[in-house]
Amino acid sequence: MGSSRGLTWEDGRFVRVSDLIRIGIDAGKTHHHAAAVAGDGRLIWSQRVANDQAAVEGLIERGRRSGTELLWAVDLTSSAAALLVALLLAAGQRVVYVPGRTVNRMADAFAGEGKTDAKDARVIAETARMHHHGLAELSTPDELVVELSRLVAHREDLMADWVRGINRLRDLLTGIFPALERCFDYSTRSPLILLAGFCTPAAIRQAGATTLTDHLRRSGASRPGIPAMVSKALAAAAAQSVQLPGEATTAALITRLAGRLLDLHREIKDLDRLLTERFRTHRQAAIIESLPGMGPILGAEFIVTTGGDLAAFATPARLAAYAGLAPVPNDSGRRTGNLHRPTRYDRRLRRVFYLAAFSSLKTEGPSRVFYQRKRAERRRHTHALIALARRLVDVLWALLRDNRPFQLSAPTRTAAA
Repeated sequence: MGSSRGLTWEDGRFVRVSDLIRIGIDAGKTHHHAAAVAGDGRLIWSQRVANDQAAVEGLIERGRRSGTELLWAVDLTSSAAALLVALLLAAGQRVVYVPGRTVNRMADAFAGEGKTDAKDARVIAETARMHHHGLAELSTPDELVVELSRLVAHREDLMADWVRGINRLRDLLTGIFPALERCFDYSTRSPLILLAGFCTPAAIRQAGATTLTDHLRRSGASRPGIPAMVSKALAAAAAQSVQLPGEATTAALITRLAGRLLDLHREIKDLDRLLTERFRTHRQAAIIESLPGMGPILGAEFIVTTGGDLAAFATPARLAAYAGLAPVPNDSGRRTGNLHRPTRYDRRLRRVFYLAAFSSLKTEGPSRVFYQRKRAERRRHTHALIALARRLVDVLWALLRDNRPFQLSAPTRTAAA
């Protein structure tokens, strides 16, 4: 039916066209569920749609028929919601992001303990109705930012596999050859090359120094460290004459795992080169990388977490708050002036600045001076490092604002003629 006197017929009822309609979407991998809520909290309609272009475009058209002013709210910004968000933005719709933690808290205000997609969609819509001014509005992402986000996410997965594999390898080796497990840092290539060929006391004794040296050189181990490695391995083998239970099977597992870790190591290195290459095409990559401690990998993570644009952070304090490096009040009753770390912040961004601060201490410079001053003030290492991370937020924000790289000496201003 058509509209009359500012009303439109929708799902068996008249709805004011002038109302701002909030449409919450519980996004999923194969299907989404959408719920439209009027300005007074009435549920207008609720619908399940497939995660494909035609279905989502039909949903957008239904939303347009519900009112002239629409606000869409989604609970995901990951791959499952990529098509949905892209179609909404392409259609000129306003879209806000409602974090999952907020949805879970709001759900307690609704009757019943049951959880359904329809209920979640309505909770998302109600959250947007009551708190939409505090929600982040989504925009069309930059192509480079999307590329970097995929590369960074893939690297995180590979690093998780790497850490898990190293821990498993050390556990297996401890079960048959604890002396060798203590000898080396197995997060480096050369010890893994050794284990890929020889990992039991008897095998190392039988191989001898010449065979071990040839194996390490032929497989690409670091040549300067080979003599010391061979000596340590032979000493460990000479110290253990007993064969522990399950040695043959465990040794086979160690050999295969060491080989997979070497392949994974090469894959991570190749990915790092690609990530560095793509990061350095960003217009402000040189500025970001000039900050002490901020290499290309952390720089790429910074771009991903901030969207590559500081327009949303009007002050360095806002950027610090987003990174969880700005304390928030924790007052109660007569207790005032208390501060504590916020619970709502971007943990990836906090990690970026924390690791940058830690890395900047490796060389002489203002970062180390600042850290040592905090330590001299009887601050613990962790607190001094967090203070340095907070300082780096200020510095990087100023560099990006002024579009200039970091310099040890303050830039001189040219006097007006």
